[in-house]
Amino acid sequence: MLRVVCASANPHKVAEMVDLMGGIVEMEPRPSDVLDVVEDADTLVGNARLKAHAIMAATQMPALADDTGLFVDALDGVPGVHTARYAGSSATDADNRTKLLRELAGKSRDARFVTVALLCFPDGREIVAEGVCEGTIAESERGERGFGYDPLFIARDGDGRTFAEMTIEEKHALSHRGRAFRTLAAQLRP
Repeated sequence: MLRVVCASANPHKVAEMVDLMGGIVEMEPRPSDVLDVVEDADTLVGNARLKAHAIMAATQMPALADDTGLFVDALDGVPGVHTARYAGSSATDADNRTKLLRELAGKSRDARFVTVALLCFPDGREIVAEGVCEGTIAESERGERGFGYDPLFIARDGDGRTFAEMTIEEKHALSHRGRAFRTLAAQLRP
């Protein structure tokens, strides 16, 4: 089984990556002495590449990274590549959700989550996979599970519940991250 180092320091993302890639790769945790990577690329692929290459350089092992953006039509794609920092560089998930609800007052709520998963190898190879989940933004937060914008996002292919109201298995079946990592896993299978 291929051993890879997870580039993410976000424990929620790491747990989802392990759930989605279990049995395909053996996931090593990100080394604690590796500093946070400045995500200053203007695309999701660029940010995932920055993270993966930093971890690969530090460990000399294949590294797996992802980057996710929430693209809201009425806001011309914002927050997009700045999804995690939408309400500021030190904003909490709750701060980001509050700002999004305020900005969307009286506007269309169509949106999509996009995740890019990127696995890079010391020999220079890369595998890139993308997952998209179309949906809408709820009028208010609903549900207790998940993280980030999960209490606000309703998948178009779902049953009207937010990601935060679903079990992890239900969320993985529909989500952008689930789709990206299933695509990546399919590319790794012999």
